[in-house]
Amino acid sequence: MPNVAYLIPKRNQSLAAQTSDPIELIDVDFVEVPLLGWTSAGMPIQMEMDYDTVSVPTTMVKKETFALKVKGDSMIEEGIEDGDIVIIERRSSAENGESVIVRINNEEVTMKKLYIEKAGVRLQPANAEMKPLILNNEDIEILGIVTGILRQPV
Repeated sequence: MPNVAYLIPKRNQSLAAQTSDPIELIDVDFVEVPLLGWTSAGMPIQMEMDYDTVSVPTTMVKKETFALKVKGDSMIEEGIEDGDIVIIERRSSAENGESVIVRINNEEVTMKKLYIEKAGVRLQPANAEMKPLILNNEDIEILGIVTGILRQPV
């Protein structure tokens, strides 16, 4: 079993509202999912396409799942820290308030909370120190939603 802490969200509860204590996994099967590079939890960055893999519990894996390593601290109030690996369920839509991975203008990839508003889309950092990105609907592509976090124990 890999030496990491697994943070698995409970249904209808933000990641930040849950414990960040490591979960002891007993008799759990693991599966390899693609680690597709980095996502920004700050200013958007270009997604790298290096296809490493990461072992995750099967309970964290949906039909189409991938992982990204986090750079930045724009999602710290959701319990997502620089250096974490986020587990993503590939989806092209999301509900208001979900933590999402989005591609902006077919180039940069970032992780933010999504809000659909009359003026367009607000990508809200979960960090009071940072400002939201306001974009037109056609400027973003939702790549997936955050379903879990892997963190190296300190």
